[in-house]
Amino acid sequence: MSAPVPTRAAPLYPGVAGIVAELGAFADDAGRFSRATATALDEREAFPVDACRWLDGLAVPAHYVPARYGGAWRDHDELVHLVRAMSRRDLTVAVAHAKTFLGAASVWVGGDPEQCRRLAGRVLAGAPVAWGLTEPGHGSDLMATEMTAEATPEGFRLTGRKRPVNNATRGELVCVLARTGAQRDPRGLSVLLVDKRRLPDGSFRCLPKVPTHGIRGADISGIELVAAPVGPDALIGRPGTGLETVLRALQLTRVVCTGLSLGAADHALRLTWDFLTRRRLYDHLLIDMPHVRRTLGQLCARAFLAESASILAARLTHTATGEMPVVSSLVKAFVPTVVDELVAGCAELLGARAFMTNIYAHGAFAKLERDHRIVGIFDGNTAVNRSAVANHFPVLVQAWRAGTVESESLRTAATLRPGLGEIGELLLTSRTGCSVVQSLPAAVAELDEPLRPLGTALVRLADRLHEEMAGQRQRVYGHSAEAFELVERYEWCFAAAAAIQVWLANRTSRADRRDDADWWHEARWLRAALTLALSRLGHRPPAPAGAVFDELAGAIRHAGLPTLLTVADVEGELA
Repeated sequence: MSAPVPTRAAPLYPGVAGIVAELGAFADDAGRFSRATATALDEREAFPVDACRWLDGLAVPAHYVPARYGGAWRDHDELVHLVRAMSRRDLTVAVAHAKTFLGAASVWVGGDPEQCRRLAGRVLAGAPVAWGLTEPGHGSDLMATEMTAEATPEGFRLTGRKRPVNNATRGELVCVLARTGAQRDPRGLSVLLVDKRRLPDGSFRCLPKVPTHGIRGADISGIELVAAPVGPDALIGRPGTGLETVLRALQLTRVVCTGLSLGAADHALRLTWDFLTRRRLYDHLLIDMPHVRRTLGQLCARAFLAESASILAARLTHTATGEMPVVSSLVKAFVPTVVDELVAGCAELLGARAFMTNIYAHGAFAKLERDHRIVGIFDGNTAVNRSAVANHFPVLVQAWRAGTVESESLRTAATLRPGLGEIGELLLTSRTGCSVVQSLPAAVAELDEPLRPLGTALVRLADRLHEEMAGQRQRVYGHSAEAFELVERYEWCFAAAAAIQVWLANRTSRADRRDDADWWHEARWLRAALTLALSRLGHRPPAPAGAVFDELAGAIRHAGLPTLLTVADVEGELA
């Protein structure tokens, strides 16, 4: 992040908890965020204009701007909660609106104070910002970027295409990666912020909207620049630093993208819960049928793992910034993938209602299932992120064997209290590995029965995993299929370790809350989460593990669907 600079006092913007309260938990039958409205717009592939304007009126854009520049972005986990709240109402709206943070992130990371202040003013005024990375035919290969930025006495002339890009047409500003040096030279790329309003006629055109399977109403289009003149102030950072600026910005945006998945999981579980608690079969509610309850317990265990991994990663952005090259890639690969599994499991419980558009909840489930598939592609697809983790195998193995743990940073992040402070320097590689996983032996030592045996098995599997990682030959490009499988297992270790850390750091403060159900203070959520993770890591328990999911579902049956880490927790209940 850029160094703090003196700035005017920030206005008093609504806190995240206040905005979440305005949004409400889920869609009602009327209004800008109703399921009927979302489905109708989706069928017409129409942009959710009213909903986005309403979010502007709630001052949501202020939470895309650092507080030091007059905005309200302070704790990164609050931004994840905000994106989650929007996504549980309508994923299309969240994708369309939150894209401004993604588009601006390169400036927050690499821009000078004056550039940051100028952009902050535009974002606070409601200007959408797009992020032009992708080009036709190149996919995730940023090194193959063809858009050029030719230096001129007046600045630069930009020529090339960016497509598909979210908000390329509606965005007033587009942050682009362009070539200023030799082809495939890592130092041959630069980031420039293009203000479309300042471009002369004929120097750019917006490319047509791309038809998509999900988020049909979002502005997934493109832009073509033809010798488009921009001033020297458009250059973000020094010439040739574009690739590293983008890679550092991705450490922030990948974590934010997990909020999209958490919101989709919330909505899918709510739709499923409402159906199971109202639908009768053979004179019984579906929720009371043994198979249904066990499946529900397994789905909630997935949600808890995704939530623990996502929120802890967001908080580690502040406390263990140097490890974010690994952590951000882990959660971006894991959370959308496990939520895809959760959504598929919900679809099995809903049956035909998961696919019909006019029978149940205005077809909201079919829409969210289509919409969420895109999240895994945003900001580097799953393969790209797993490749980034595989690049870190040597340091991860070394740090595991040495027992390297940023203990204070980890416990601060896991303790769900606000006020984490500034985000530190974002690096290109982690020098200390991943403290969340490396903390497993010490964390498991703090667990009591019946969690201790599960934790012990997890440590044993993690140790074996690191030995297999040590045997992988490092490659510059094209990791082996075995390496990708190892990363996937590492993701499950990370999520399970994150769940343990959250439990250990908050068990006392949560145990005496009056609204807590058995699923929290009897550690039922953690037992289920660890049991699921162990099964995915190949562990076979001595006795059938299904009873753990039955117990979790039973507690939830009594208390209602839980949210592990609510924004209320972050903003004060645990303070």
